Amino acid sequence: MKVRVVLVEPLEAGNVGAAARAMKNFSFTDLWIVGGKTERTDNVSAWWAVGAIDVVENATRVDTLEEALVDCHLTVATTAVRGRQVYDSLQAADVARIASETLGEEHRVAIVFGREKWGLTGREVMLCQRTASLPTWPEFPTMNLAQSVAIFCYELGKGLRPRADAPEMPPHQLLHNLNTQTHQLLEQIEFFGNRSPDRLCAELQAITGRAGLTTREASLLLSLVRSLLKRTAP
Repeated sequence: MKVRVVLVEPLEAGNVGAAARAMKNFSFTDLWIVGGKTERTDNVSAWWAVGAIDVVENATRVDTLEEALVDCHLTVATTAVRGRQVYDSLQAADVARIASETLGEEHRVAIVFGREKWGLTGREVMLCQRTASLPTWPEFPTMNLAQSVAIFCYELGKGLRPRADAPEMPPHQLLHNLNTQTHQLLEQIEFFGNRSPDRLCAELQAITGRAGLTTREASLLLSLVRSLLKRTAP
């Protein structure tokens, strides 16, 4: 099974280096950095990386989160629950368990970490299938980016064992298309009414995330939604 760590617009080169070191401690090297800003790879990140500067230098840099997730089969947004409405919040150990129970050795799980100061946007969270948080002390809840990466990598490295009979998991793009066109269908049939479309779609996405759809199931649902869109089109 493959593990990808995605950092969205990290601000500090030192945090990137420290995150890379945490990844390599547990044998993970697939680092992706989202955002147009080019991070420094000088002695600041090198000092924090301590032996893992190759992970920083070989990181894949893309402009959007969609690009970082397109070939992944399980995508997890990390977020602080406080001050944000989420409908599905796992812990790091849960992520490792779900990955080991549902993914095969050719599947890829992506763990997405937000900006140091304010994390991920609501839209970025909704691009991922599941959400996860770390249960910190309420009086001092904020964790350093690299510390968070280390905890998730520890759990994944400790308990990740791919299933030999794992079902074929849908790629991220298939699920993204399913969510997008379901939103269009619900809007077309005026399902939302006076309710928030984003909130209702987030709840529905949490349900499909927990269901652990196979590629066949996701494709079948997408075909159904497309047929209904055509039949209900004005």
